[in-house]
Amino acid sequence: MPTFDDFATTSAAPEEVWKILYDPHHFPEWWSGIGSVEDARPDDDRADFTMYPEGYPDFPMPQAMRTESKEHRMVVSCLVSDLTFEWTLEDLGNGEGTRIGVHVEIPDAEAHRLEAQREAIGAALTGLAHLAGRAATPSP
Repeated sequence: MPTFDDFATTSAAPEEVWKILYDPHHFPEWWSGIGSVEDARPDDDRADFTMYPEGYPDFPMPQAMRTESKEHRMVVSCLVSDLTFEWTLEDLGNGEGTRIGVHVEIPDAEAHRLEAQREAIGAALTGLAHLAGRAATPSP
């Protein structure tokens, strides 16, 4: 099973990053490749939300999500392609900000998507770090 890890830092505190990270409705704002998100269908007891890829509004992809707010950890699992994304936040201390980490697991059947996922996750990390930093900066 192909895997990879990536990291970014932001000046925002972990709590500020968490507010954006744990809410799937914010994903299209920062997660590259996600066009829109809606709540899971009532008849789908496995999914926590449904993601629609950018450019494919007719291709619903149900997702499961586990959060551990105390540990600032979230895992998103695609119920269609079985990709798993484990997001973690680490306080850098002394008001220095947050290290955002993501561990991605790609099933062998989707291994051909490894490089595309590396690029998309790199862009997502940058987007999340930027959005959280902007949200944490007081307006003049």
